[in-house]
Amino acid sequence: MRLFALACLLFASTATAQITPPTNSRPVAATPKVERIPVARDIPYPGTVEISLDTTDNIRGIFRVRQRVPVTGPGDLVMLFPEWIPGNHKAAGELLKVAGIRFSGNGQPLRWRRDPLNVFAFHVDVPAGVQTVDVEFQHISATASAQGRIVSTPEMQSIRWWSASMYPAGYYVRNIPVRATVTMPPGWTVATALRPSGQAASNRITFDPVSYQTLIDSPMIAGRNYRRIPLAANVNLEVIADTQAELAATPAQIAAHRSLVEQSRKLYGAEHFDHYDFLLTISDTLGGAGLEHHRSSENGVERGYFTDWEGALTDRDLLPHEYAHSWNGKFRLGADLWTPDYRTPMENSMLWVYEGQTQFYGFVLAARSGLWSKQDTLDALASTAAAYGQATPGRQWRSLVDTTNDPIIANRAPQAWRSWQRSEDYYSEGLLIWLDVDRIIRQQSRGRRSLDDFARAFFGMRHGDWGELPYDLGEIVATLNRVQPYDWAGYLNARVYSIAPQPPLEGITQGGYRLVYREQPTNWTKSLQSGGKFADLTYSIGASIGNDGKIRSVLWDSPAFQQRLAIGQEITAVNGQAFSPDALRQAITAAKQARRPIVLLVKTGDQFRTVNLAYYGGLRYPALEKVARGPTTLDALLAPRR
Repeated sequence: MRLFALACLLFASTATAQITPPTNSRPVAATPKVERIPVARDIPYPGTVEISLDTTDNIRGIFRVRQRVPVTGPGDLVMLFPEWIPGNHKAAGELLKVAGIRFSGNGQPLRWRRDPLNVFAFHVDVPAGVQTVDVEFQHISATASAQGRIVSTPEMQSIRWWSASMYPAGYYVRNIPVRATVTMPPGWTVATALRPSGQAASNRITFDPVSYQTLIDSPMIAGRNYRRIPLAANVNLEVIADTQAELAATPAQIAAHRSLVEQSRKLYGAEHFDHYDFLLTISDTLGGAGLEHHRSSENGVERGYFTDWEGALTDRDLLPHEYAHSWNGKFRLGADLWTPDYRTPMENSMLWVYEGQTQFYGFVLAARSGLWSKQDTLDALASTAAAYGQATPGRQWRSLVDTTNDPIIANRAPQAWRSWQRSEDYYSEGLLIWLDVDRIIRQQSRGRRSLDDFARAFFGMRHGDWGELPYDLGEIVATLNRVQPYDWAGYLNARVYSIAPQPPLEGITQGGYRLVYREQPTNWTKSLQSGGKFADLTYSIGASIGNDGKIRSVLWDSPAFQQRLAIGQEITAVNGQAFSPDALRQAITAAKQARRPIVLLVKTGDQFRTVNLAYYGGLRYPALEKVARGPTTLDALLAPRR
């Protein structure tokens, strides 16, 4: 053994000599690199930070920021631009859009330098005699979609304070008082969970002092076409649209939104806000949005939300999802996700609860409120079940909990082979897991209890508390066991924390329904394809293709995959005729009948090739089919609470 060890050592030395020539320079690590930024402490900040935001340059989308920051004496003031943004699950701070940075004191410029290790931190040299530091910069927002989400148009704006402010390092953000003022274009209305101090003057509004944490959690929308729709004594739907016509909600539509608030109260049994504002923008130019906050939510949809109600089918679970986040994600969140400031990295291991259960209750509340019909909801569940049943072979190598890292890993960039790589599956596969948990509780308790009892026990305590109450896996398991004894630790370990080749479809298959495939798409699939301008042929040839012929996705190991089709390629012809979605659908049907391959002309770059696609299974679209007689656990779940 000793001779073997000596031989290995000799081999390693020889290998090192071979890969690193002795004439090469060989630096060695010196002292460790250390950030010189004060650690956040749970102590009060000495003074109130003043923030003034001018949004009147809405045509060019330039937001002008001025701040006054009290300081306690000379030295190194570290100002931080928000980096890790709640609800984004990643470092989403838009530092690349910040320009024109200046610091001054007593009217004189102050020297500043960016921290070499944390580019979101700015060291300011504060001389003796300076009691406040003035900060000035501009947020240069996108004017084209290639630059990011468009947040400013001639008609409206979406304003996020984490893109338009800095804060002093060394303090929990909940302990930094701020007083914010916004100046907007004349004739516009602002909607936000913040409340103004006294009477607003013209187009300039100063808000009541709040903590910096509350400010960051209180975005604004503003525009000239505005409507407030009261949903409850303390809940409003605040709508700003491209045109006045888009504000025309019918009484039935308003009733469904009011029912959402009522059904949520019955579900959770408590509220964690003093007031709540749904901030809804309806626009074909402003970027879409779906972001949760404690006392509001950002919801951005295209035109037609009210005026093309059927066409907006796939948008109608957005508000239920974001509203549920006030309980799940804002009041209660994973302990490893909570941070005292916006420079501390977040950990996402509990997103299968934060987002997965919220996705589940987004569907359920849409059904219970009437925003969706029961059939719409079953069709949406069928689409989800198919996606995570047949269309996610990546579960063979990757656990669900590992996908909670994807916001950080991929930064939500498009993926070449999403079905094999997996993406943020904790959302919709999480939905299927919670659907099954509800089924187990109902069956084990003989219908006496359900996941609603968990929601009330876990999220419904401390009515009126809109602070933060972190949790861990142990509390999830313990609460489930109080609701209904079961091997929840083993169940969640198998479904969430282990590689699970089989999809979690038991909430459907043992809940009275089965997943089937039909030649005609459901209304849900039709709406999805119409809104996205593509043909979803994932469950037939294994690909989805845009109406322009560009391939948008390919299912790993599918017939399309076997023919080396990939995202970005273009189908220019089908069986000798110019491509259209209908031509491809007809070819798939004809191939089933004649047992002849589908002939595609495919363009990749400047090259064309002919593909003989030997698929004979016909068109296949997912749907749910009831197999049980009488009421089922799934039926009971979707029924409104009376």
